[in-house]
Amino acid sequence: MSLKTLSPAFLLCASLLTPAFAASAAPLHLFNAPALSPDGKLLATLDTTEQPDSDTTPVPFLVLRSLPDGKTMTILLPCKDCIPSSPSWSPDGTHLAFIVRQKNTQNRQIMRLTSTGKDLETLLKFTGSLQDLRYGPDGGLAVLAIADARRDPGALQAGAPETGEIDAKEDEQRIATVEKNALHWQSPDGLYVYEYSWQKGTQPAFIGTAAKGNGDAHWWQAHLSRFSDGQEKILYTHALSQQIGLPLVAPDGKSVSFVAGLMSDFGFFGGDALQIDLTTPGAAPVTLTRNSKSTVTGLSWCQGRLIASAIASPKTMLQALDDKAPLMVSSDDLLSDGGGEPRLICAGDQSVVIRQNFTKAPEIWAGRIGDWQQVTHLNEGLSVPVKAASVSWTSDGFAVQGWHLAPVSRPTPMTHDGKVPMITVIHGGPSSAVTPRFLRANGDAAVLLKAGYDLFMPNPRGSYGQGEAFTMANRRDFGYGDLRDIHRGIDALEKTAPIDETRLGITGYSYGGYMTMWIVTQTNRFKAAAAGGGIANWQSYYGQNGIDAWMPPFFGATVYDDPAIYAHSSPITFIKQVRTPTFIYVGANDVECPPAQSLEFYHALRALGIPTSLVIYPGEGHGMRGRDHAIDAQKRMLAWFDRYLNARDTKRATAN
Repeated sequence: MSLKTLSPAFLLCASLLTPAFAASAAPLHLFNAPALSPDGKLLATLDTTEQPDSDTTPVPFLVLRSLPDGKTMTILLPCKDCIPSSPSWSPDGTHLAFIVRQKNTQNRQIMRLTSTGKDLETLLKFTGSLQDLRYGPDGGLAVLAIADARRDPGALQAGAPETGEIDAKEDEQRIATVEKNALHWQSPDGLYVYEYSWQKGTQPAFIGTAAKGNGDAHWWQAHLSRFSDGQEKILYTHALSQQIGLPLVAPDGKSVSFVAGLMSDFGFFGGDALQIDLTTPGAAPVTLTRNSKSTVTGLSWCQGRLIASAIASPKTMLQALDDKAPLMVSSDDLLSDGGGEPRLICAGDQSVVIRQNFTKAPEIWAGRIGDWQQVTHLNEGLSVPVKAASVSWTSDGFAVQGWHLAPVSRPTPMTHDGKVPMITVIHGGPSSAVTPRFLRANGDAAVLLKAGYDLFMPNPRGSYGQGEAFTMANRRDFGYGDLRDIHRGIDALEKTAPIDETRLGITGYSYGGYMTMWIVTQTNRFKAAAAGGGIANWQSYYGQNGIDAWMPPFFGATVYDDPAIYAHSSPITFIKQVRTPTFIYVGANDVECPPAQSLEFYHALRALGIPTSLVIYPGEGHGMRGRDHAIDAQKRMLAWFDRYLNARDTKRATAN
């Protein structure tokens, strides 16, 4: 249920911004999917440029950069509405292949060009979904494919309409090699393959994760297997309270490493690093990071060494997982591949990271691990007038961490008797974490800060960053221990910052939306709440959502076997205790947190006479991706908080 820290959202109209936070005319450049050539001399990325005053969603474009000088070449694609993805270098470094999707269609192509950026050619035309394109060690090309896909894969996407015979047709994602303008299936039908890594050998072979049945719903049961020529051999089946991801075969093909831990969403991987010896039949996995106080979120082979990228709250940590000379790098910045979790890209003797923090916009850095030099300077001069600080406190014996963000200046009416209002923002997951990503002008956090609110962004138990025991600490205890952590974090912050205890707000999306609904049933400390994509009733939710397989790992059993544990953490169980005005919003086609849950909570609050408002946005999945919907949700949320946390600011409350 991770929608990361905040739902995607966009810039409010200029009339809502104070002068100190007025949007800069400079665009923001973002970098994703970095692919480094085998010799480490060329870098391919998917770049986007966000114009602060634009009404259109930016489309990524493919860029080649030489290293270390950063000279740039933008690749022109054959159509204006072509969207590139998944760049991958051939093992000899002479070609770059990538996927092209034609916007709003199922038309896909696999294209290839030379390392000079010339001789663009089409290798495959396909109707359906293609993702995760990868060259193998022998020069073969593989991809994950769904023929005639009903929609783009992933539970965060808007769900297909549930009409006709339910489950009569399931999308089936398989590994395929690309040969002579055709796909040749390497995994058997009847399985949904989520990830894969090439295995060196005499014939195409792959190690990947897969499960039977619905791809959105069954990832939590995915096992690790070897695939070749349409056959599968299962290598490892995990326990109930553990999921696996990021399989990575060693360059010599003799071992596979992966991340295993309690995870709440495919794609937001975190846990311990494990490794299996592929030369010994039936070998059990060995844990490489046992009892670590950090969470591994990425694995890379760099110069013959396995490197783990990890969250060690509040830092990014890179560590070699072998018995050679110690190699460890720690940074206050987020070092990633453009996403929200630490990742490292390696090839030759070079490595690449995209470096950023809350107030420093992302840029590409390259070099030997820990000795990176800045390559791009496209965001120089971009900054936000915000003070960001990591805060820590103790709770039930845990060392808990979070972030306090405050505007450098704020409208005078926001300050009452020297104190300021604060909104606590709870991240999705629960298996996730708030990391120091740049505050984009169109994000919820920036909008609230611009309006003059302080933000508290905790990483309570259940989060990544403190080791697997901490991530497991709210299992079968949703809402209880994590709420104590949040309360104590606010208590600690109020001792050092001028926070107005009488003007506290609470918000979150996905698991954060659930926690918002839960918190208003447990305490009256917060004077206003905004719950996005929340969950009101775990018992009814079990039968309504499209990914129910995620729940037994966290609750220990199905709702049919242990209904009491589900009721124990359900906001609806304690609904008559609510006194907090609560704004609710959700996507009409949300598979992960269906709108029925928001309707149930809204209905109860209306019946009890609690001030509330519910908006269901048409066509949206798990999060507001449409700019018009995102803007509307932000306006409503800000007006809600203004009304109940800042009543003396009558001018702006009236304007909304």
